[in-house]
Amino acid sequence: MIAITRTLGSQKNRWISQCIQNPLKTLLQGWIPILTVGFALCVPLPGWPQPADPLFKPAVPASFTDVKYGPHDRNLMDVWLADSEEPTAVLVSIHGGAFRHGVKKVSNRLLRECLNSGISVVTITYRFTDTAIAPAQFHDAARAIQFIRHNAQEWNIDPTRIGATGGSAGAGLSLWLGFHDDLADPGNDDPVLRQSTRLTCMAVDQGQSSYDPRFIRDLFPENDTYQTSALADLFDVDLKKLDELPQEKYALFEEVSSINHLTPDDPPVLMTYTSRLDTPISDRSIGIHHPRFGIALKKEMDGLGLECHVHAGIEKGSPKRSDLMMKFLANHLR
Repeated sequence: MIAITRTLGSQKNRWISQCIQNPLKTLLQGWIPILTVGFALCVPLPGWPQPADPLFKPAVPASFTDVKYGPHDRNLMDVWLADSEEPTAVLVSIHGGAFRHGVKKVSNRLLRECLNSGISVVTITYRFTDTAIAPAQFHDAARAIQFIRHNAQEWNIDPTRIGATGGSAGAGLSLWLGFHDDLADPGNDDPVLRQSTRLTCMAVDQGQSSYDPRFIRDLFPENDTYQTSALADLFDVDLKKLDELPQEKYALFEEVSSINHLTPDDPPVLMTYTSRLDTPISDRSIGIHHPRFGIALKKEMDGLGLECHVHAGIEKGSPKRSDLMMKFLANHLR
């Protein structure tokens, strides 16, 4: 005990001496390890869920903001109406975020170019998996389309020209809307639900053509992309026990996977990806956003004689992505 006390006393005296001789150096030596650990805890690692985007700041003021399209807290949309005497087409932007976070948004470049081209724009959000599992998010997106059609006359929108766009989860929702059978219920007491859910076209980025973990396991046999936590949350399952789940879970996987709903009358698709086709699947995040999803969908659509374009290796933020989208939208919405 005496030896320990002497050692601690000696270290204390040495530290005091260092403070007197070089106070700045001593202060930095003490704080650098703490700051380093703090920084490491704040920066997400590759493949980890990313924090929600900062609030989207549109370059053009919206015509209407936070319009309620359904009964749930996150059933909200912002609306930009293009200036036109004739009814306009509309592009619906559905945000990504692993079905767990995100805000209503659309790229400012795409927003300006759509409005300048006479295409109105709507951004939506939907319920997250912390409050409701699938198919809640898909049904929210469908109701948003129905709500737009319900308000078509008031907003000067052509209900026969509605396209969808989005990244990652937003892409998956867009594809599902485009391929799923019409959810219109003509006899429903709710006039919104009497409207069609069908789309004219889909232009998406980083999209998944299936959310079925069994499909994804076969698509990426070299790693465990199918066990990504976003899917576990979406379905409320333990994906380490994928082959031991109740039958109703397998039915749910199939229901929310757009590729399963393809029919010969489905609309055209544009898909873009940051990764190249030969990009190694080094982690789950790369896998779940890989162009293999697009190639798998294109193969099926080609077989049905449907239009499908897949562009891989487009750098994030590249104007090429917007150029491809605007050309595609011009061909199918105007």
